[in-house]
Amino acid sequence: MNFATKAALALAVLGLAACNNPDKYGNGVEDPGGAYGSGQYGAGGAGGVDGMALGNVNDPNSPAYFNAKVGDIVHFSVDQSTLSSEAISILQGQAQWMNGHPNYSAIIEGHADEQGTREYNLALGARRATAVQQFLISQGVAGNRLRTVSYGKERPICPDATQTCFNQNRRAVTVLSLGAGS
Repeated sequence: MNFATKAALALAVLGLAACNNPDKYGNGVEDPGGAYGSGQYGAGGAGGVDGMALGNVNDPNSPAYFNAKVGDIVHFSVDQSTLSSEAISILQGQAQWMNGHPNYSAIIEGHADEQGTREYNLALGARRATAVQQFLISQGVAGNRLRTVSYGKERPICPDATQTCFNQNRRAVTVLSLGAGS
């Protein structure tokens, strides 16, 4: 094998290794706040915070408490971005917690089920994230502490094509991060 072939092979191996880092977010969490990492559906509330330790679920000042007790996920009806009464209740708790903890900011992830086109679901996820953001702002959370992102149907919690999974996947997730927005 000549040098160029060896070099190309080494680069390919290193490139593949870089793409497969299961602990890329630290703390043993593969996908904080996304498909696997948030309170209700993650490993005992193992995620939902951008790259930081969560603390104790019984400490009202910890992100673990926010995820597990306040709730970091709200769900939506089919093709809707309107907040249900249950979602409003959860978001009121989120706003109260965030107003009492101004050192945290959040990314609000909008998600959709697998039905519909990728483009439609990205737009729907964006509307869901924006609805949550606007509600939190209306409750006194500073807008510069909140960002939105849409994953559409790309990060399902449940991969099965069943109504139960569709219901779980139609959601917005509030992912905390330390440090107020700019």
